[in-house]
Amino acid sequence: MRWTLVAALAAAMAVAPGCKQQKQNANEILIGEYGSLTGATATFGQSSHEGLELALEQINKSGGVLGKQIRVITEDDRSDANEAVTAVQKLVNSDDVLAVIGEVASKRSLAGGGVCEQYHCPMLSPSSTNPDVTVEGGKVKTYIFRICFTDTFQGRVDGKFGAGQGWKKIAMMTNVDEDYSKGLAKSFRAEYTKAGTIVDEESYGGDTQDFKAQLSRIKQANPDAVYISGYYNEVGLILPQAREIGLGVPFFGGDGWDSPLTLALPAAQGNFYSDHYSSEERRPEVQEFVKAFQDKYHKTPDAMAVLGYDAMRVMADAVKRAGKADRQAITDALAQTKDFPGASGTITIDTEHNARKPIVFLQVKDHKDTLYKIYPPE
Repeated sequence: MRWTLVAALAAAMAVAPGCKQQKQNANEILIGEYGSLTGATATFGQSSHEGLELALEQINKSGGVLGKQIRVITEDDRSDANEAVTAVQKLVNSDDVLAVIGEVASKRSLAGGGVCEQYHCPMLSPSSTNPDVTVEGGKVKTYIFRICFTDTFQGRVDGKFGAGQGWKKIAMMTNVDEDYSKGLAKSFRAEYTKAGTIVDEESYGGDTQDFKAQLSRIKQANPDAVYISGYYNEVGLILPQAREIGLGVPFFGGDGWDSPLTLALPAAQGNFYSDHYSSEERRPEVQEFVKAFQDKYHKTPDAMAVLGYDAMRVMADAVKRAGKADRQAITDALAQTKDFPGASGTITIDTEHNARKPIVFLQVKDHKDTLYKIYPPE
């Protein structure tokens, strides 16, 4: 039986200091990572981990930081927020890591981030875009950072994209069980309605398998396009079912679509989604990363991979600038990150602990994502 989030956190708080294991020795820097290596959004966590491992290998081959090698302890949260709490509690209190990298999904970053905030351990999310991850109730969280843009920005860009495509009427589909989906939908709605009309809004839960009722209502509303703010596993069910009922209009969404499973889907061809980078960008940082990733893994990296790569590099840079193996010093250094030459773009952490970066729109063609348009940071 799975614990509830409250029960898991309560149990986590009860861990005795004497139970600590795997403490770092004098010759290493110990960093924690938690992610969805299995479960509903496993391709996210797997890609992010592969990018992190590539960066870790490069950093340690170059001498590590502070004259020491970096060791990463990785915990699989199985795509579950309760498991994320347990995983981060282990990393922070039992393993005694200096800092944590994770999570990919906003719901799990909010869960695990609560542990890091409580125990004053810096956490850097590669790709959680919900604004509440770093700022909640108008207050900036002291120890939580991200290297990706927020859904406030992404939703606005998605809304501008929809209007710019000439789509006057749009239907929306939102996963009401996911903070990411709800936050992205909110920002999209506010921007798009400046220029167009939302003719239908449909909601669904995270365990929904049959979407034909929602899709039939959308078909009756006769939109020019449909915006799905959910994740790739949902998109993988929605798009084929839409085609089955004869709903042939374009679909588009946010970075949650990014997965090899989306690219492989016949019903996804020709559709669009916003994302953090394109492997077709000609910037040297992009091409060097793509080549190194292909040499190691024999495949083209997706956005989760590049963000995992950049998260590890930014964390190592923060440890180096901190000048010592100390959680507070690393926290301060993360907050001062400026103009870091990331493969996903130049990274500067702002006063709300977010990265202000460009965003790209990709189109799925011939089972590949192709660069369609780049929007500059605001």
